[in-house]
Amino acid sequence: MTQLTPSVSEQDFSLGQQNAAVTLVEYGDYDCSHCRGAYQIVEALRLELGETLRFVYRPFPRSTRHSPGLRAAEAALAAGVQGRFWEMHGLLFAPNASLIEADLLNMPVIYRQTLGLDEDQYVRDLTNGVHTARLQEHLQSGIASGVQSTPTFFINGKRHEDYWDIDTLRSAIEVAH
Repeated sequence: MTQLTPSVSEQDFSLGQQNAAVTLVEYGDYDCSHCRGAYQIVEALRLELGETLRFVYRPFPRSTRHSPGLRAAEAALAAGVQGRFWEMHGLLFAPNASLIEADLLNMPVIYRQTLGLDEDQYVRDLTNGVHTARLQEHLQSGIASGVQSTPTFFINGKRHEDYWDIDTLRSAIEVAH
């Protein structure tokens, strides 16, 4: 079983108690239909398991330079430095989300009241590739952890090698608890 490298740290965006019994980490791509499905499953598990589950998302977009998933990951990180990672994460996985670059750049205008972003900083960060190095760290950690496709899950630091449907993932989390 492959170990998560590096372990979850304060630099990761997480939901749930830091001392939760189980930490679920997902490496995902915003431009991946399977990750879109996994988003719904993780949200249902988070609601169901409450305080016993901590969730961490690490962007792992396809490596093509101009892929929509890459730009979406940068958008999530740009929102994250303003304390809005999870709100952007949800918007990027919304059923009608557009990952076209022009839409990503205009997103704070469209969702100004929802996200409350400093629009100038957000656009500047995306335009100047401010979060490229952090995204590369996520990619390198995924590679070091043996991630080859998305979504890939880790439960308490160990790669989940089974299916990730809700029942299988729930069972694996319960065993880890």
